[in-house]
Amino acid sequence: MERAKAVYSFSSQLGFEAILAGHRPHIFGQPFYAGWSLTVDHKPMPWRSRKLSSRQLFLAAMIKYPIWYDAYRDRLCSLETTLDNLEAETRTWREDHQGWSASGISLWKRRHFRAFFGRYKSVKFQTTSSEDLKGNPRKRMVWASAKQPAGKPVTRIEDGFLRSRGLGADLVPPLSLICDDLGIYYDPSQEIRLERIWLKMPPLRADQTRRIETLQRKLLDHDLTKYNLHRTYNLQQETSCILVPGQVADDASVLCGGGPKGDNLSLLKRVRNANPNAFILYKPHPDVESNLRLGALPKKTILRFADDCLENCDAAQALRSCDAVHTGTSLMGFEALLRGISVTTYGQPFYAGWGLTNDLGPRITRRKPGLTLLEFLYGCLILYPRYFDPVTRRACPVEVVVDRLLDATAHRPSQANRVAAKLQGWFAKPNPFWR
Repeated sequence: MERAKAVYSFSSQLGFEAILAGHRPHIFGQPFYAGWSLTVDHKPMPWRSRKLSSRQLFLAAMIKYPIWYDAYRDRLCSLETTLDNLEAETRTWREDHQGWSASGISLWKRRHFRAFFGRYKSVKFQTTSSEDLKGNPRKRMVWASAKQPAGKPVTRIEDGFLRSRGLGADLVPPLSLICDDLGIYYDPSQEIRLERIWLKMPPLRADQTRRIETLQRKLLDHDLTKYNLHRTYNLQQETSCILVPGQVADDASVLCGGGPKGDNLSLLKRVRNANPNAFILYKPHPDVESNLRLGALPKKTILRFADDCLENCDAAQALRSCDAVHTGTSLMGFEALLRGISVTTYGQPFYAGWGLTNDLGPRITRRKPGLTLLEFLYGCLILYPRYFDPVTRRACPVEVVVDRLLDATAHRPSQANRVAAKLQGWFAKPNPFWR
């Protein structure tokens, strides 16, 4: 439509879409959109005497006349909800219809990947990251921390920011995944798709602003975070309280963007030295507390530099109890920004460098300050990840995942998950079969 000099049609709906795109199409039949002064009518309809604007035509044809149905929630809905749902479905088809060759995917994740990415063509899992079939038209994906295959372009896959009800280390499948064809969000050494989204993003429209504000309110009202463990903890509120979230010692975000001496103890010492009179809370990473990942610190050591250690404390509750978050690269920094909490970074997380945080780590020159919080959240939560509905087993918008997390239809860890997770942890290093 943008390239067309003129549009000619008999009665095709493309004539209607041409009007919405700003054309005045030539119409040789008598479709519903002709006769309202918006078309050049070669077969006039004198009984249609009223002049309409293109907005009035759209209102009548797309909002007043149809009834819209939300297949995810099994109820009638607005046009806006339908568009959000269709946008998720359309993205899935565009990215998946050629099929995927996947490498570096743990065995326990493969069933979920087949559902997540295999609706139009099954996912082919490669036994090694270097294996590739000649003339294979499939796109290639790899788990972001696995060995990157050489050759044609590859999309890196990682958990999203609103992941699940339960830990990935407990083998709870994700409801959101990042699919990045440039880099991956925790690696600051190269450009990522999210950075390009933010740098090219026009100011949010009114409907986009309403959508992200509604989503933000819902996440805050219901204390939704990445893992949604909802553990109870008797925590006393303190003034001038700084939260230091611990991280997994060998996590890719720490290894790639943790900065110099990015380990938990070094960070805790640095925060205490910079804030000698502050009340400091240290929160261990839940994967570490579950003895599924590395990075544990003795409580006695923690209390030399922190005033309290929040063991088995829910992330949302910990964030409600602090005025600031100091972190290397933890996703808790993102969670804090979502809640309007001050964030100081010591590494190079994806949310640093945009003017929203106090950055003490090395500056990334390609990132430009000036991003608003709502633009930041719109990119993180709506445009960057892909979401999967565990009920309909289809791609969905973020709002559906939020509803699933609230109505308890999201995946929950079982005892079988825990046993399998322990086995994977024991055998991961010596045996690549489990990785």
